[in-house]
Amino acid sequence: QVQLVESGGGLVQAGGSLRVSCTASGRTFSSYAMGWFRQAPGKEREFVAAIKWSGGTRYYADSVKGRFTISRDNAKNTVYLQMNSLKSEDTAIYYCATGQTAAPRDMDYWGKGTLVTVSS
Repeated sequence: QVQLVESGGGLVQAGGSLRVSCTASGRTFSSYAMGWFRQAPGKEREFVAAIKWSGGTRYYADSVKGRFTISRDNAKNTVYLQMNSLKSEDTAIYYCATGQTAAPRDMDYWGKGTLVTVSS
């Protein structure tokens, strides 16, 4: 059974940084793409970033490009999202997901999320 567990969320001031992590089990982690998505209060879930299985190719939403960095450690079955220059509009529940490709439509397993709150 595939399980994804996010951690590292919390409260941070605008302009600050935070790193969230997601540890996977139940699947050969290194063979699958990983992604981060978020859902703000009253809004639909949206794509944030994704990384291919090798870590060589990364994708970002325009809203986070230049501020967020996705990375992975296949030896630790963990994917990270480093968030810098945080804004109040980054406040959301952050979910990690895994799939055959980095395309959001191909993500087939999801974590339960970790809350990130950015205070202005």
